Amino acid sequence: MKTLLSGNEAIALGAWEAGVQYASAYPGTPSTEILENFARYPGIRAEWASNEKVALDNVVGASFGGARTLAAMKHVGVNVAADSLMSVSYTGVKGALILVSADDPACLSSQNEQDNRQYARSGKFPCFDPADSAEARRFVGIAADVSEQFATPVMLRTTTRLSHSKSAVEARVPEAREFKPLPPYEREGGGSRVIVPEVARRRHPEVEARLEALAAWSATEGFDRGINRIEWGETDVGIVTSGITYQYVRELAGHKSILKLGMSYPLPLDRIREFADKVDTLIVVEELDPFIEEQIRAAGIPVAHGKDVIPLCGELTLANVRQGLYLAGVLPEPPEPPAPLASVSVPRRPPALCPGCPHRAFFYNLRRYKRKAVLAGDIGCYSMGVMPPFEAMDMLISMGASIGMAHGFAQAGGQESAIATIGDSTFFHSGMAPLASAVYNRSKIVVAVLDNRITAMTGQQHNPGTGITLQGEQGREIDIAAVCRAMGVTFVEEVNAWDVNAINKVLRDAMAHADGPAVVVVRGACVFTPHFHLQPKMRVDLTKCVTCGSCFRVGCPAILKSDEIYPASGKQKATIDPLLCTGCTVCMQVCPVGAIGREGE
Repeated sequence: MKTLLSGNEAIALGAWEAGVQYASAYPGTPSTEILENFARYPGIRAEWASNEKVALDNVVGASFGGARTLAAMKHVGVNVAADSLMSVSYTGVKGALILVSADDPACLSSQNEQDNRQYARSGKFPCFDPADSAEARRFVGIAADVSEQFATPVMLRTTTRLSHSKSAVEARVPEAREFKPLPPYEREGGGSRVIVPEVARRRHPEVEARLEALAAWSATEGFDRGINRIEWGETDVGIVTSGITYQYVRELAGHKSILKLGMSYPLPLDRIREFADKVDTLIVVEELDPFIEEQIRAAGIPVAHGKDVIPLCGELTLANVRQGLYLAGVLPEPPEPPAPLASVSVPRRPPALCPGCPHRAFFYNLRRYKRKAVLAGDIGCYSMGVMPPFEAMDMLISMGASIGMAHGFAQAGGQESAIATIGDSTFFHSGMAPLASAVYNRSKIVVAVLDNRITAMTGQQHNPGTGITLQGEQGREIDIAAVCRAMGVTFVEEVNAWDVNAINKVLRDAMAHADGPAVVVVRGACVFTPHFHLQPKMRVDLTKCVTCGSCFRVGCPAILKSDEIYPASGKQKATIDPLLCTGCTVCMQVCPVGAIGREGE
């Protein structure tokens, strides 16, 4: 039976078909749906981990026990997991270990667009690049076989376009399957799973030999099993490509000869050389880094064009690949200029906190302290604090970094106060370690943990603070305030996320605290969770509105300008869209003239 599946859904299906028994991940776009879909299959265990390194460590332990395993994360998550990833390449694995790295060209939902094929080369393990959902499903099983045959971790690299676009996949209805316990643990002589220096020195030559064997596999069985393939056409031009980029090349230049590399590392260089010898001009088309191009050139194989005509930055599209192939002389006609857009005035719609968001009152207050404090932000919905009307964020780099940045600024002699904002899921991901450092060094900073009871940015996934597991079971809920007190924080206050005055007061008190870091836990459920309860909607009494603009400074999309003008100012009075309003009351609290109240009152 054929069905349309996204790349992420196909990976989940392929993992179940390949006998993956245990999978762990931290949610991160564009990888999130892999574990959400895999968790629905019978006879498996799927879990959210507190961060990507923990997820990888989990599957390493299961692999050493003999289980087939999978860890999934977005590309920057591999940075977090890299410490263990480089070591497990040396120790090798027993049960299959597949690491899905979902790269994000064009930074569609990320802070950079790194090319994680570089991790495969650095770590000396193979990397597979599927080009559509069918290959994504099929490559998981092949990756599992390769992992066990060569006792190596295997990276399955996807991109946003593949992760979220759908194509036809041959699927079957899952049959019943029981979860099976692992066999008794088998200890290996020589302690190869214990990566002390003596073992690492011994293993390094073995890893290099394994890499050569993998390259030989890619050149033989890799072609026999359709991972790599040559599509012969006109031989005046030969194009080497991989991953989703193959689809653009095939559509634009399917009449030329194409070498599609489903295994992008290690490369079958002898087969590439044979292909190059049979074409007049060799061109490499790949997304982001010149990863394949550089290796081909380093092997002494002439490449006529690569990144000189194909963009180095951003996501490849049909349009820019067409332009590159034209510049390379592959396509005779220049791309047609885009048709002029109709003259339509479309208002800007920058990202904003949702109506009723529990972060709104906090950032409304935090904005007041911009002249007194340096504001360190973090990754999550609260990243929107950088946007107007709040503009309450001075630095932001990665998950969990806000506390460390605030601590470093304060310890280096910063003249202003330092306030770090971090979410509940991010606190468990990588916030506790920098907080421990701040406590240990008695750093006078303020840490605001914005606890919205969910991992909201990636689509409402649970975390240790919610106590619900990925497969819907009741786990153990961890209280953030109690954790902070146990770590030695002497100022820990909890405050209602929608109480404007209470948040302002607790921020003042926290900034005055002198005995090490002060932690403020701002509690309020995301509007998309069952914990959130709609309240009576707000309305504006137009007879009282004086167009002071206070309500607009809370940045709520439900607050609009009405058609009624206030004569004294000539400005439009405010109104509230009842379809968007959740009744959070923040606008009512900030209105100085009492013009906003609940409907029916």
